[in-house]
Amino acid sequence: MPPPFLFLQTGAGVLATTMITTLDRSSRAVARGLSDISIRNLFIIPTVLFLIVFNIFPLIYSLGYSFTDFRASTNAPANFVGLQNYRDLLNDPYVWSNFAITAKYVIISVAGQLLVGFGVAMLLNRDIPLKGLITTLLLLPMMLSMAVVGLFWKLLYDPSWGVINYALGLGNFEWLADPKMALYAVALTDIWMWSPFVMLLSLAGLSAVPKHLYEAAAIDRAGPFYTFFRITLPLVAPILMIAVIFRTMEAFKTFDLAYILTSQPTAELISIRLYKMAFQEWQTGRSCALAYIVLIMVLAITNIYVKYLNKVKER
Repeated sequence: MPPPFLFLQTGAGVLATTMITTLDRSSRAVARGLSDISIRNLFIIPTVLFLIVFNIFPLIYSLGYSFTDFRASTNAPANFVGLQNYRDLLNDPYVWSNFAITAKYVIISVAGQLLVGFGVAMLLNRDIPLKGLITTLLLLPMMLSMAVVGLFWKLLYDPSWGVINYALGLGNFEWLADPKMALYAVALTDIWMWSPFVMLLSLAGLSAVPKHLYEAAAIDRAGPFYTFFRITLPLVAPILMIAVIFRTMEAFKTFDLAYILTSQPTAELISIRLYKMAFQEWQTGRSCALAYIVLIMVLAITNIYVKYLNKVKER
């Protein structure tokens, strides 16, 4: 009698059955069924092909265009210009101004998400009534569509009937039309939307801290600040670094919120500049080059974070 099947449930809820490889090779079950290698290939090969077609191929295709003067709005052939697009972009002060605005936005947004998310996680990391319901409600903002969030907050920032000006007593203050305040308005919206993500990771890290460390600190009469900076923060730091890595990458590529909230180029992030260059000015080759410059910068920043994360784990 063959051994029973072992059922494995994937994250997508798909059940894949694999048979323990102790069957007789001449049995009918082996002849009718699929081997472990065949089942593995059946799941992996379509996924690899999907990634190649929809991810890797466009990357290689756009990389080729970045070395040309191609314009998608014309039928003219693409002429090879080498590194000229990259040189022009790196020597363009307007592009560097966009990078400076983006860097400022990333710092404000990620720092705000880290402080708010971790602070809320500290408040929820205790026995309180309706903790599950409160946590679920706090996670709702990051489940909403970017377009919905952008339109919703655009109404809140409206100088005529917006709730924010009324609550703060600012009168007809123009949040989104003011070049100095538009960036902070977009960052505040991003903080509201993605702080729950940091909160969720922080709760996972806080729940993994051994309770006996707090008991030992209480026996030694350690104060709350000492307990936080010597026990809680060092043990949760790797999880916080992972949250910072993900949110930095996403904040650097922010397009939806800034484009919906700011109808005028008051807070022109590098992603908006890339969009205008590609789909309004139709500089396809140069926009591909700018996209790869952004990609290289994001990879460099991520690599720095990962190296620091490894050092934190070694402590």
